[in-house]
Amino acid sequence: MPNTINGPDGKPRCGWCAAAPEFFEYHDREWGFPVSDDRRLFEKLCLESFQSGLSWRTILAKRENFRKAFWNFDFNKVARFTEKDVERLLQDEGIVRHRGKIEAVINNAERAKELVAEKGSIAAYVWQFEPAADEQLVPQSVSSSELSTALSKDLKKRGWKFVGPTTVYAFMQAMGLINDHLEACKSRKEVERARKAFKRPN
Repeated sequence: MPNTINGPDGKPRCGWCAAAPEFFEYHDREWGFPVSDDRRLFEKLCLESFQSGLSWRTILAKRENFRKAFWNFDFNKVARFTEKDVERLLQDEGIVRHRGKIEAVINNAERAKELVAEKGSIAAYVWQFEPAADEQLVPQSVSSSELSTALSKDLKKRGWKFVGPTTVYAFMQAMGLINDHLEACKSRKEVERARKAFKRPN
């Protein structure tokens, strides 16, 4: 079972915060709090795909560069990117220069537009995969689940790329579809309160 680590205020956080000083703010302000904003959901799916094979610290450090490079992850704009944009991005030292992942973001932007046209929003779609209260797993005990696998399979069926079960599970953790803060973590109750107050999109 993962252990906690005390933050600057002496209160316990999830142990993974020990990997980098900047993780404390990300952990306290973002990770696990429920999100219904389509741009943020799309951004997180894209950044998680870029993380594949790398560390989240690398991606977090470059997040603002990614936002500039991909027009703040406005999928309506990114869907219009061309091969010229791919070549531009491959020269951008501020991001991860991986052709397949860059092309996947553009492809996924097109798929996001299709998803919104069908479901009304990305949020309405992904929150269908939130596990029921009695299906929540022991915090930080797995790296994928039946529901992350189901969401991954459905996204792939819709043509999305770089959205494997582990990538999708990390997305679900971060965007609040599950509360994966450790029981002893100071943020767990804060996230649970936020989840209870959160209006699920439909």
